[in-house]
Order: sequence, then C-alpha cells, then structure tokens
Amino acid sequence: MFACRLPLWRFSATCKSRQSGHFVPWDSCQMLSVKGINTTVGQEQQAGLKGKQVLEDLEMHLARSETEALFHEQPETGNPYLEDTLLRSYLKTHLPPKVLEEVHQDLERFGSRLHTKIQPLSRECELNPPVFRQYDAWGQRVDHIHTCLAWRRMKEISAEEGLIAEAYERRYSNWSRLYQAVKLYLFSSSSGGFNCPLAMTDGAAKVIESLGIPGSLKNAFDRLTTRDPQQFWTSGQWMTERRGGSDVANGTETVARKQPDGTYRLYGFKWFTSAADSDMTLTLARIADAEGQCTQGSRGLSLFFLRVRDEEGKLNNIQVQRLKDKLGTRQMATAELWLQGARAELISAEGRGVAAISNMLNITRIHNVIGAVASMRRMMSLSRDYARKRVAFGKLLKDHPLHMQTIARMEASAVAVEAMESFGGQGYMEDTGLPVILRDTLVLSIWEGTTNILSLDVLRSLVKSQGQVMAVFLSTVQKKLELASGTEELSPAVQQTREAIGRLQQFLAGAGSEQALTMELAARDFSYSLARIYTGALLMEHAARPDASSTDVCAALRWCNQELCPVAVESARGSYEGGAALRDSALVFGSSRL
Repeated sequence: MFACRLPLWRFSATCKSRQSGHFVPWDSCQMLSVKGINTTVGQEQQAGLKGKQVLEDLEMHLARSETEALFHEQPETGNPYLEDTLLRSYLKTHLPPKVLEEVHQDLERFGSRLHTKIQPLSRECELNPPVFRQYDAWGQRVDHIHTCLAWRRMKEISAEEGLIAEAYERRYSNWSRLYQAVKLYLFSSSSGGFNCPLAMTDGAAKVIESLGIPGSLKNAFDRLTTRDPQQFWTSGQWMTERRGGSDVANGTETVARKQPDGTYRLYGFKWFTSAADSDMTLTLARIADAEGQCTQGSRGLSLFFLRVRDEEGKLNNIQVQRLKDKLGTRQMATAELWLQGARAELISAEGRGVAAISNMLNITRIHNVIGAVASMRRMMSLSRDYARKRVAFGKLLKDHPLHMQTIARMEASAVAVEAMESFGGQGYMEDTGLPVILRDTLVLSIWEGTTNILSLDVLRSLVKSQGQVMAVFLSTVQKKLELASGTEELSPAVQQTREAIGRLQQFLAGAGSEQALTMELAARDFSYSLARIYTGALLMEHAARPDASSTDVCAALRWCNQELCPVAVESARGSYEGGAALRDSALVFGSSRL
C-alpha cells in the first residue's frame, strides 16, 4: 500500500474560508460563490457547514499521511536446509544411506535452530559492531576490543555445532569434510560475519595437523577442534602488511629474533588482521641472523604460532593501533597491530613458511567459495519469497515474466546486486538487512587473493605440475560428460561442452610457444574457462541422475548455453597479442603520461 500526499489546494481570493486561515478544497469555495449565482445567507451557512466537514476530513487525511509509512510485506525464509531442494538432492545422491540418515536429521535440526535462534543473533552482530578502547579511565593503555554478546554467542554456537570439529573427528570418514561444508554453508549467511574467523580457525587446524600435531601445538589443536564452548579457540591469519597481502614474498617486513630459550620475539606491523579478537594466530616473519640480517624473498619467510593474549587476558606484547573502517564485514574486528616483541614459536622449517601456510590458504579459499554460494542462496531465497508477496502493476512479481527471467539468470557476486534490485527501493534501505549482504559479499573476491591473483596461481599450478593438473581436469570432465551423454535431453549441453574443451585444448597447444606476457594476459579468461566448463560438467552430472527433475536439466542446459571457453574467443580476437598490453594502457590512460 502506498501512502500518498494530496496536492496543496489553490484558493480563490474570494474564498472566505481561505481568507480566515482555513484550508478548504477548491470545490468548497465554489459552493459559496459561483459566478452568476446569488446565494442566500441560509444557503451560505449550510454550504459553510459542508465546507467545514470537508476541511476536517482533509486535515484528518493529511495527518494520517504524515504518519503512515510505505508498507511492503517482509520477505521471510524458513528452515534453510528444508527449503534447499538442490542441496538435499545432492546429499541423497552422494552420501551412503546410513550417513545420509544421520546427517539429514542433524541438518534439519540445525536448520530450525538457524531460523529461530541464530538469525536474530546475526542481526544483533550487524547492529553492534566491535568497539576499540585504547585507554582506561586512568590513562593506562589497555587496547581492549569489545565485541557484542551476540558475537560471543556465535563463537559458542560454532563449537556446539562442531563447525570445525566435524572435519577433524572424521565420524563419517571422507564424508566428514562434505558434511562440515554443508553446515558451514547453512550457517554462513546467518553467522553475522562469524564465518570469517571460522575459515581461519579451520585453516590453522589443518596446518597444525599437516605438521603432525607436534607436542607444543597439541593444546592449540585440541582447542581449535573442540565442541566445548568454554575451551574453543579461534585463530587469525596475519599475513597482510603495509605493502599489501598478495605479494607476501616482497611485502613481509616482520622480523623474528631468536631467544635463548628457543622461542622467538616478533617485531613488525600487521596492517590488516581479521578477527583481531581471536585467541591465537599463524603469521609469517623473517628470521634475523646474529648480525640482524634477514633473507629476502619467499625463501626468507618462516611460519610462526603465537597466542594473542596470556592467561590473564593481557596482549602478548602487541599494540592495537586502530580498527579498520570497512565497507563490509563490520561485525568482525579487523585491526592494525604493532608486534613489539610478541613471543612466538617457529612451527615450519626455516625459510619454508609459505609452503607451510599453503594448507591454511587452501582451506580459507574453500570457505570463501562456501560463503559466496551461501550469500547467493540467501538473496535468492529472499527474492523468491518477495516475488510471491509483492504486488506491482496489478499482479504479483512472480507473475511478471521479465522479473522471473531476471532472477533465473542470476550468477556470481552479481547475484547480490541483482537481488537487491528485485526488491526495488526497499533493497536500498539499510534496515531491511539487504545491503549488509551485498557489502559482506564484496569482500569474497578480495580477501583470499583477487581474481587476478588466483588466476595467476592457476597458471603456476599448471606449470609446476608439468601439465598433470590439466590432464586430471580434462579426464574428470570427460567422465562426467560420458555419464551425461546417456540422457537425451542433455545432448545440447554435452555437445557445447565438448566443443568448448576442444577450443580450450587448441588454445593450450598454441600457448606453449607464447611469451609469458601472453599467458599473463590470458590468465583471467583461462581460469573462467576452466570454471565454466567444470561447472557445466557438474550440473550435467547432477541432471543425469535417474530421479533428476526437469529443473535440474534446465539448469544444466541454461548454463552450457553461454560461452564456456572465453579464453579461446578472446585469443581469436587478438586480445593477448604483443601489442594488446599497449592498447590496454592507451585506453586506460588516454593521452596522459604513463
């Protein structure tokens, strides 16, 4: 329902009611004096009474208009597990029956808890971001980061639900990681940003496990993977320094000085430390020799474990400079930290820090993907429910074909933007809780390396494996295509994917003789080609099940109907030729000096 404001009425100079200070509609004034007609006093009094009544009605309506608000029925979601038919069909297909039975019961319970108990906490986290208090009332430096009760409750819930523990208890053998991923997926969009410290906590646990859980780290591992809320620890991942986070080989300035007892003291500045309220962290630093010199480059980096605070809650020779004022993930404390002799333990071989922390990066990147999918699902669910309720131009949004087409075509972080648009003006209103989903989603393409950085990592992986990774990729896709080829409805998608693979192989064959610059320019499109082809293969595999729905088939066909190998298209256009970089620079900078 729309509240409307009536226009201010214009009045004739002969309108006595207007002259007396009362606002009367034009028609009321005309009742009193109409050109060519003389009224009697009695008639005039009668007309005046009618005019007064009209005036009172008008004033009452205007008063209501001042207080009435724009009203839309709020979109709502229910149990996120039960509402996700794709998730449930996937688990039914891939999990052993006994595991599925147990997992299904727990996920249904967890979905209900998310809907009724956890989602309200998420909103509290958004409304009550962390506050930094540098000094106490007596001028003593305390560097205290205060987080709200809801944020601390999220930490307890994470332990109770085994959101980290599940992967390391291995109750369901190899299926335990999948089960954990599903719970994280369901939790993510209701976590109030707590999915971020969980990613780093999982990564830290994986690193310690990969090191064989040395005795000195046994307590830390047990706390990272416990289900006891009172014992549970979260971990940070302190890599970004003043020169940025992606180029750690050249950007890490933190120095580690060895102590007589075998421990180390760390000195340096960490420019961007997520979840600064965590209990521990893993961080990179350069070990100084007896003369104070450090090896530069990645070979000079080693990995360290440190407690953020001691048993009394005092910071470990760490000073908090300030909290970051971020676009999104404001629920989580991200800080600039000075390490001024922080006591730490060397946990990697000297100079092997990047290799040791790679397990953490792999895990946090997987969490990143889970968070992205969870945000898309959340926005889609809200958009879908809103389309069932919102009436525009005489019918529900779900009955407008163009609106349904827009929702059906959503993909990538663009989902959050398109979904906000599907709510109209309400999508832009802060108190609807929709903008925060967009803000928090935008960090996902930045946090664990930008798209360009990840694309270059893909190329390095291919080169390092001497093509073995590519061979495994192609073999896996071909197996899925063979399975899908038995389903007649999927024939167009199978054919399109095979053609895309052929173009990809042709590009790779020609790329072997190209210069490094050419491959760097192609890195992004090449990575997107791998992603689109593999996603199409997964969708076809799912749609080829005996009990697959028509929607499953439609999704696979629609996905594969796009250009699956953009790197081949751009290569044919000359986008990676020698002069391409110069042309790009000219377009960006124009006639200005480079």
